[in-house]
Parts: sequence; structure tokens; C-alpha cells
Amino acid sequence: MDADVPMPADYSVDWFYAFGGPLGSCLFKSCHEDFLVDELLPFEPEGEGEHLFLLIEKKGENTNWVAGLLARHAGVRRQSVSYAGRKDRHGITRQWFCVSLPGMADPDWSGLESDTIRIIRQARHRKKLKTGALKANDFCITLRNVDADPDLVNARLEQISRAGVPNYFGEQRFGHEGRNIDKAVDMLAGKFRVQRNKRSVYLSAARSWLFNRVLSQKVTAGVWNQYLCGDALGFPDSNSLIFAAPDETMMTRLGNGELSPTSPLLGRGASKVTDQVLTFEQSVTAGYPQLCDGLERAGLLQERRVNCLIPQQFTWVWERSPEGSSLVLRFRLPKGCFATSVLRELFDCYEQEP
Repeated sequence: MDADVPMPADYSVDWFYAFGGPLGSCLFKSCHEDFLVDELLPFEPEGEGEHLFLLIEKKGENTNWVAGLLARHAGVRRQSVSYAGRKDRHGITRQWFCVSLPGMADPDWSGLESDTIRIIRQARHRKKLKTGALKANDFCITLRNVDADPDLVNARLEQISRAGVPNYFGEQRFGHEGRNIDKAVDMLAGKFRVQRNKRSVYLSAARSWLFNRVLSQKVTAGVWNQYLCGDALGFPDSNSLIFAAPDETMMTRLGNGELSPTSPLLGRGASKVTDQVLTFEQSVTAGYPQLCDGLERAGLLQERRVNCLIPQQFTWVWERSPEGSSLVLRFRLPKGCFATSVLRELFDCYEQEP
């Protein structure tokens, strides 16, 4: 199968929709209380060890800024404070931070809390909290001023709850107006050099953009949620992959969302997929040799990411008032997945009154 993809004039961040496009518009993040996120760890802190885990509720604050505040208050270097993942500044998020305190007592956190920062829980653990050490995130999102037919929205929500959505990387991965991918292209072309942390951001943007590009072409071809010969199947809640040809049991699990087809996160090494899916993916990525070669030179190892994102524990409630209709969504997503990838299949979301 050939994706038949023309070479674009630019690196746009527009992707095909799975179900025909947004049903209307809504106001997104009109206040911090409209975007609530709870971070879930895959383990419980043990209660002892040299690393102090802190579950912190932050309101309208940047994750990295909070980490710096913890370091200053504890009297340790910034490198001694870690977190599993960055969380959106515009919202109320409950996330875990880790302060490494070898041979040190717990700091006195009095005076740290404020109207925007609150310590919910603290516990010691033997190992440092590393980036990506997450199980999932729980979301509660209130969408206001919904301008769409409620019956059509309810039908779309039911469809998403069954079939899921394309597991695109969210627009925040690509920076404001997609500038991170433009900078990645220039960086890989040798037009400028950047610091290590910025280099990582741009490489991630390039890799994510190529994944989205391949997945978008699978969406428009109608095969994003279907097994193509030679593909690897993945578990949505982990990085585990199955490269063997699926048997009847695996196809059943694919049909009910326990397994998903995958697409490439490009880097070094030969692709482990073959046949039909490899031909399709190479027909897309062949148009972007600069990005592909740059990611390989950067030393990133080739990986796979699932195509299908099915929100778990998915519920929704309509709230109506004289000001208009609001829709409250609650769902759980695995780590590394984006709530905006769910929302885009419903509405055009704007964050300011148009």
C-alpha cells in the first residue's frame, strides 16, 4: 500500500481527523478550575530512603519553576529535584516531585505553601523519581460556551469511548504556532547550534512531527486502527510490543482496544516492521530525509508508539445555565498521551473569546 504523500511546502501541524472533524466550538481553560489533572505513579513510595516524594497541587504555576522553588526551600541544588513529567501551567494539577536528601532530614516546608502551591502528601522512597515514571493521568475538563448540537456531540462521545482517537502528539509538543519543528529543521540543517536542553526539545518535536505525519496519513487512508501486514502491535498502557503475526486471540484484543497498531518514532537502527506497513511508512517519511537523517545522527533509537488512544473511565455531563452550555469530561490517559488529542475530535477549542 502506498500512502502517496506529496512533499509539502512547509512543516504544518495540521493532522487529519478520524471522524470527520470538529462538531462545533467551545471555550477551553477559561479559568484554572476548568482543567484539572491528577498524576498517578506506577508504585507507592516505600516510606524510607534518601528521596523525599512530594505530591503537590499547583495552580497556574510552571512545573520547572515549582521544582526550583523546592530546591531553594530545601537548600539543595536544582539537580536534586526531579519530577516524572511536566504539567500544563494553565490549570490545577496534582503531581509528584522528588527531592534527593542523602543523609539529610526532611526540610521544614512551613512557609512554602501559598494560594497556588499546596503539599498534599509526602513520603520517603529508596529510588529517585525519573522522567517518564508515570502510570497515567486523570483529567477533569470543563468546556464552556459549547456551540454544537448536543445529540451529535453525545454520539461522537460514544464513538470515541468505543473506538478511541488517533494518538497524536499534542500541539504543545511543537511550540507556539509550530515553531519548535521549524527550529528543529534549521538545527538539523546546521544553521545554528543550541544548548543541550533546547536540542532535546527540538529533537523531540521533529520525532513527534514525523510520527504524527505517518499516523495522519494512516487516518486518511482509513487504516490507523487496523492491522497492516508486518506491523507491531502495542499495549496502550505500556511500551511493550508484539512483533509476531497476530493470531485469533490477538485480533480479538485488537478489536476491543487491548492492543493497537503502531507507528514509528524514528531514530537509529533497522525497522523491525516489514511488508505492507513498512512500505506505507517509508512512502511517508521518504519526503523528509533531513529529519530522518538528523534523528539517526542524533543517536535516538528507533521505537514504536500505539496509533489508538482510548480514554478510560470516560464520562461526560452537560451543564446548562443562562450563560450557555458547558460539557464536563472525565477520563484517564496513559502517560505520554494528550488530552487535546481527544478534544480536537469534538470541537475547535479556543482559549480566549473570539
